[in-house]
Amino acid sequence: MNDPEPLAEWAARRDRQRASDQQITGRRRAEPLDPAARGRAAHLAPDAPRVLLEQEEETGWWLPVGVAANAAETAAFLAE
Repeated sequence: MNDPEPLAEWAARRDRQRASDQQITGRRRAEPLDPAARGRAAHLAPDAPRVLLEQEEETGWWLPVGVAANAAETAAFLAE
């Protein structure tokens, strides 16, 4: 049987993973408002509206900051 991971080691590993994810994803994201479109590439539903999210620095939570009407508006938001 494996010994459980100490909490301090788990927290350090989680923080490293968050930092790594931050470098990949940045502080902005967009999610389709249509549940059926979740996880689909933008080019499959270019006219679908999307909720725009920014990551709060203190908590790391993703907070909604607006809605984009289509993939072009979403791309402009993510490029800022």
